[in-house]
Amino acid sequence: MIGDLTLLQALTVVLAGFAAGALNAVVGSGSLITFPTLVAVGVPPLSANVSNTIGLVPGAVASVYGYRHELSGLGGVVRRLVPATVAGAVVGVVLLLAFPESAFEAVVPVLVGLAVLLVLLQPWVARRARAGAAPPSGHAGWLWAAVGLTGVYGAYFGAAQGVLLIGVLGLGTSLRLQQVNAVKNVLAGGANLVAAIAFAVVAPVVWVAAGLVAIGSTLGGWLGARIARRLPVAVLRGVVVTVGLLALVLLLLD
Repeated sequence: MIGDLTLLQALTVVLAGFAAGALNAVVGSGSLITFPTLVAVGVPPLSANVSNTIGLVPGAVASVYGYRHELSGLGGVVRRLVPATVAGAVVGVVLLLAFPESAFEAVVPVLVGLAVLLVLLQPWVARRARAGAAPPSGHAGWLWAAVGLTGVYGAYFGAAQGVLLIGVLGLGTSLRLQQVNAVKNVLAGGANLVAAIAFAVVAPVVWVAAGLVAIGSTLGGWLGARIARRLPVAVLRGVVVTVGLLALVLLLLD
């Protein structure tokens, strides 16, 4: 027994955390694996949600480290956009404490579907960037606001936040897709960290569950980043779109 979990259940949670950490490093939507796993092993839904958020933070750190080479030279972009995602996450935490998640569920599939479309449009955006028509990386005013809204979404609901960020960053910057993915990992991790700190203080965390997810997500985030940064751009884009569509289907069926 590990806490209230059997050894088999604990191993299942670690493996789910590993898969979620790897998926988050590549595209996002890892919570679609870990949250139902925690519920399946007997963690109450609210506790599963907050424990999952806390457990995925180390995985985000590992994925950022794994993508450190792609982040080289992007310090200015990150510094401009991190405050937006942090501010948005603070708002998202406040909303989550004030309103049930069901208040946001109706619009989530629309947002995810839009993000998938933006990812598909990213090659066209890149061509415009090469022609000098795209805004400089990270400077567009609407981009700061859009990243802030993804921060609200990430802290409040979270599913497929990475897909949303890839879509927004691909449309609003002239970055290559691998660079977009690297910045996405930083921003999604920042929103997750803000939510995790708040949940650790005010929410019913099951720390054993959070710790098991953290172990798995750390290993998965590191390995997922190593794999993702070696993928050809077309393959990476295909993975993002596929995961986004799968998340959309799961959200519609939920």
